[in-house]
Amino acid sequence: MNYRVLLYYHYTKIEDPAAFSATHLEMCKEIGLKGRILVANEGINGTVSGTIEQTEQYMANLQADPLFEGIVFKIDAADDHAFKKMHVRPRPELVNLGLEEDVNPHELTGRYLSPEQFLAEMQDDNTVVLDVRNTYEYDVGHFRGAIRPDVENFRDTPEWVRANRELFEGKNVLTYCTGGIRCEKFSGWMKREGFGDVGQLHGGVATYGKDPVAKGQLWDGQMYVFDERLTVPINQVEHVIIGRDHYDGEPCERYINCANPECNKQIIASEENEAKHLGGCTIECTKHARNRYIVRHNLTEEQVAQAIEALQA
Repeated sequence: MNYRVLLYYHYTKIEDPAAFSATHLEMCKEIGLKGRILVANEGINGTVSGTIEQTEQYMANLQADPLFEGIVFKIDAADDHAFKKMHVRPRPELVNLGLEEDVNPHELTGRYLSPEQFLAEMQDDNTVVLDVRNTYEYDVGHFRGAIRPDVENFRDTPEWVRANRELFEGKNVLTYCTGGIRCEKFSGWMKREGFGDVGQLHGGVATYGKDPVAKGQLWDGQMYVFDERLTVPINQVEHVIIGRDHYDGEPCERYINCANPECNKQIIASEENEAKHLGGCTIECTKHARNRYIVRHNLTEEQVAQAIEALQA
């Protein structure tokens, strides 16, 4: 494999995120990278892809900048780019918890746990494991027995935890997310809320899956990632499929976007069922005038009519 995907974040003070973003974008384009990077006053968060030489150059550039001293990169081998374009965008904050008073991870955050420590503590009877990702991430893969907050967005998780406080009182609470950035703030927020023993998986699931000791154990399914790969394997010991096809409930780990561009909902679906439903998550989306599946496959009006008739039969 001649390409790599870099996943990283770093909390640091960036005075002018807009100016930094413009300069950083030019650097990324000169190197030849593709990806998505967010920049805020509180730091940087990104995923980029490129050749081994290009990613080495990018890492060296950031590591040479005092602003990013100590930055850590998670590295995946890849066959090609994981993105189509290169974007660097300024944002008010890297992760949105919807708090009146934000959390500074440099001042308050949960205990950092190595993959080996996280694996050991997960198996303690007084431990609860909290997934702080989105529901569609959880649905395709998560730690065995992890709590899935009943929320649609990360920013709603604090209110859900407040409403379900009894699940965590007196417990050793372990939080986890993809790369660690969400847990940095969320574990700090939990400590501020008075939960005493709060830990976080340092480096996130992306690091856990590569650890030679933990070997991804007790993770079921795959890990959702925010690039064209969509999911990647984690458990090196056993693979358990937990995702369920949106249409028939059968085991499946293949994510697609609803073919209706006005919906664009992410659903798990086999190729067969995607074709049967013309990529629409509902019959209304299947019938949509701008259905992308129909356009992409150059389907005739007759073929579309036949498919819809079969679904409504």
